[in-house]
Amino acid sequence: MSDPKTEEDIFAQVDAEIAAEEEAEAAELEDALGDGPSAGVDAVVAERDELKDRLMRALAEAENIRKRGERDRREAEQYGGSKLARDMLPVFDNLRRALDAADEQSKEVAGGVIEGVELTLRELLNVFGKHGIRPIAPDVGDAFDPQLHQAMFEAPVPNVPHGHIIQVMVEGFELHDRLLRPAQVGVSSTPKS
Repeated sequence: MSDPKTEEDIFAQVDAEIAAEEEAEAAELEDALGDGPSAGVDAVVAERDELKDRLMRALAEAENIRKRGERDRREAEQYGGSKLARDMLPVFDNLRRALDAADEQSKEVAGGVIEGVELTLRELLNVFGKHGIRPIAPDVGDAFDPQLHQAMFEAPVPNVPHGHIIQVMVEGFELHDRLLRPAQVGVSSTPKS
């Protein structure tokens, strides 16, 4: 038979070796985790929060880009033709001047031509209207509005209040809610009494 003391010594030695290995593994795990298990969890939670914040910022930026793109598309749709519209305004002006220059004698001699110019001008205004272009045609006696009118000259005119239109030289135009060209007008400078 074997000596019981020897078996106890063997079991104690095995238990000591196992305990030493467990302590070594625990020390390695502590070194890997830093200041302990809660520090490792805190690091993972901090990284998660940072990634979540970056994701939310990226989503917000994507939404802003989408909204900006939609706004730009709408503006291009509405105001994309403004350069062409500005280039067509002198055509309107010349047709208007041609009609203004026609007197009764001209109408008798070239009535068909004048009627053609009138129809062309009317059609041009219809096309302008289809595309959101509307004329700004102030009347003599209207108050001067610097948002819609451009004062070309000032003159004192009796019986016309200061700051009122005395002559319309060229009509203005708006594209939807944007000014393409202000109406060019003369303004009364009669001193206020």
